[in-house]
Amino acid sequence: MILRDTTSSDWAGIWPVVEPVVRAGETYAYARDLTSSQARDLWLERPPGRTVVLTDDGPDAAVLGTAKMGPNRPGPGAHVGTASFMVAEHARGRGVGRRLGEEVVAWHRAQGYRGIQFNAVVETNTVAVSLWRSLGFEVVGTVPGAFRLPDGSYVGLHVMHLDLT
Repeated sequence: MILRDTTSSDWAGIWPVVEPVVRAGETYAYARDLTSSQARDLWLERPPGRTVVLTDDGPDAAVLGTAKMGPNRPGPGAHVGTASFMVAEHARGRGVGRRLGEEVVAWHRAQGYRGIQFNAVVETNTVAVSLWRSLGFEVVGTVPGAFRLPDGSYVGLHVMHLDLT
């Protein structure tokens, strides 16, 4: 697998990863009818942020997953980073999320961030919660009923934090 910064031509490979996650409506607070153009504007970070892809090897390398990262808030909050991740359905269970998570932590450290905060990890996304915990993140709070699942039920959103000091 190859991890690299995105290029202008990568969206065609990223959208097939992002679209099914958005349409499922189970893990991201994005409108389920989000268009490719709208998603591109949300996903592709501008400096000082960064967006990466993890691909298979070879000339026709498929995008296995993607992550975006950067400051969680501007100005006086810019010393704490944040990130979002999506893994292609066909690539789950292959360590793609872990590799992206490790890169996000390493990048934030190298950039001098003092911590990483995930603002809205859906509590029923147990695979993600478990992965972030294994990378040292802690749940610092849960907003009860803050996320509506497609079936109309409500679940909590975890705020997760990793101290980098």
